[in-house]
Amino acid sequence: MSDEEQQPPQAPRHLLIVEDDAAFARTLKRSFERRGYTVDLATSQAEMLVALQGATPGFAVVDLKLGGEASGLACVQQLHTHNEAMLIVVLTGFASIATAVEAIKLGACHYLAKPSNTDDIEAAFGRAEGSTEVSITNRTTSIKTLEWERIHETLAETGFNISETARRLGMHRRTLARKLEKQRVK
Repeated sequence: MSDEEQQPPQAPRHLLIVEDDAAFARTLKRSFERRGYTVDLATSQAEMLVALQGATPGFAVVDLKLGGEASGLACVQQLHTHNEAMLIVVLTGFASIATAVEAIKLGACHYLAKPSNTDDIEAAFGRAEGSTEVSITNRTTSIKTLEWERIHETLAETGFNISETARRLGMHRRTLARKLEKQRVK
């Protein structure tokens, strides 16, 4: 018997992509399909719930900020509840310690900043377990970074409601909107 005949057939890899950027979602879908994945797309939390009816994907890629002010963190929580073994990678247009921590607490296995490609995401699926080999840097945090992280933490707490975030931070809504425009929240 050859090695091929002795090995059991590989289980199909089923991936759910929750991303509101249609062009990016299609590109990811095609790329993962070329790698042998079965891929379903959802552009919102509601579409994700429909996709989960009768399906249990083993992998998911979730955009942190979905259409308008919706948060992908709620999707992460629901996906993890649906299948605790699912490997979930969160993508975001900007990285924040607050949302990274929350995403991991809610069940994500990894958190990547955009732009990320299929190689990055697939590698993140493979690094679901933590590593003690990550180097610790002695980098000081700037006031701008601290401000941005506090803004993002409050945004996440309010479900990306800009008016409520501005109120909680004690700043004018337009000031917050200008700061968010400079950072290009996606």
